[in-house]
Amino acid sequence: MKQYEGFTWEQLVERKKKVERKYEIYKNKNFNLDMSRGKPCVEQLNLSNEMYKLGASLDFISEDGVDCRNYGLVDGIVEMKRIFAQILGVSEEEIILGDSSSLSLMYGTIEKAFIHGLYNCEPWKNLKKIKFLCPSPGYDRHFAICELFGIEMITVPMKEDGPDMDMVEKLVAEDESIKGIWCTPIYSNPTGVTYSDEVVRRFATMKTKANDFKIFWDVAYIVHHLYEEQKLLNILDECKKAGNPDRVFIYISTSKITFPGAGVAAMACSVDNARHLRKLISIQTIGPNKINHLLHARFFRNADGVKAHMRKHAEILRPKFELVNSIFEKNLGGLNIAQWTKPKGGYFISLDVPEGCAREIVTKAQEAGVKLTPAGATFPYGKDPYDKNIRIAPTYPPVEELEQAMEILCTCIELVVLDKILSDGKDSISISSQSPVFAATSH
Repeated sequence: MKQYEGFTWEQLVERKKKVERKYEIYKNKNFNLDMSRGKPCVEQLNLSNEMYKLGASLDFISEDGVDCRNYGLVDGIVEMKRIFAQILGVSEEEIILGDSSSLSLMYGTIEKAFIHGLYNCEPWKNLKKIKFLCPSPGYDRHFAICELFGIEMITVPMKEDGPDMDMVEKLVAEDESIKGIWCTPIYSNPTGVTYSDEVVRRFATMKTKANDFKIFWDVAYIVHHLYEEQKLLNILDECKKAGNPDRVFIYISTSKITFPGAGVAAMACSVDNARHLRKLISIQTIGPNKINHLLHARFFRNADGVKAHMRKHAEILRPKFELVNSIFEKNLGGLNIAQWTKPKGGYFISLDVPEGCAREIVTKAQEAGVKLTPAGATFPYGKDPYDKNIRIAPTYPPVEELEQAMEILCTCIELVVLDKILSDGKDSISISSQSPVFAATSH
């Protein structure tokens, strides 16, 4: 379908004038609306405040008799390990705990791979070239780690059930320098895709030319359901079945469950991988913040406690995601100038606009007082080859501010697209190359 199908040229000219007037009104109101990062809002943070009331009566002793105020337990306390093990479906001996950021654990794994080598692997610093596969649109902080370490990134398109596995399997079978892949397999950032069972099994069983190929499996949103719970196949189990138990490292944290600045992070991997990493970590630190581990463990008690807590988060977030969809439908539905996802969980909505328009739309929004994630951030090196993807982060702003920001964004989309149509002297721009991951489209 053509963009603005059914509109005459004169109607497009008149519509652009109206959109320009609306945009100027927004600019003159000096808004300051921030939708640039996927942060919990104040109401979400408040859900965990009760945790610190436990501190007044805390005995500081873990269930196995360790004084959490003192040195020791380089990989964390057993009761918090148990909670993460229940969530991930792994054993406690396959869990290593850290402090608040799972990103720190990811970075640390890459760093150790370069300097010391992972279990049964030569240090990457000794190799001429290291490459990673990067399903995109994807998570900019994953890409930033690769860029910092000089790892060459190869973009892999996302599909409705995960990365393009035909492309992944072909690349890893041919190129020994491809050592890893970044994955956000449940409610992917930003598309909201959850990998199918078939995709997970193909990851576990695929033949790789590099015998030290690793999957970095970031399940940041594994309990962040907006509606019914979505299931993700256990990749560590599948890797064991396929004879590749050391292939995957799984990362999770409570950053968007309790407090991003004071949460608990964890990683899961094979027993051999975990044993090797513990030795390296024991040189790096004498132990994480075990008092914080203990507070979290006492607050949640078990995985069911985490899930009950996350249902409260969903009650806060669900209306925001539904508001974004309703505003897109109201303003852009039927115009064929945008496609957006309707995720069932996670923290983001992925928006595709006509090619060559995303950067200009983000700039126009910024000028009107709405700060968005930079266009291109969802691709390696910050370069979207089609300049069409924009990540929407609806969680942080209050509903009133979110509504205003979305109205401004829709105005910016129309302003840029109409300007392109009219300046090109055409009545449409092709969007046929847009990604198939977008389940909700304009009518």
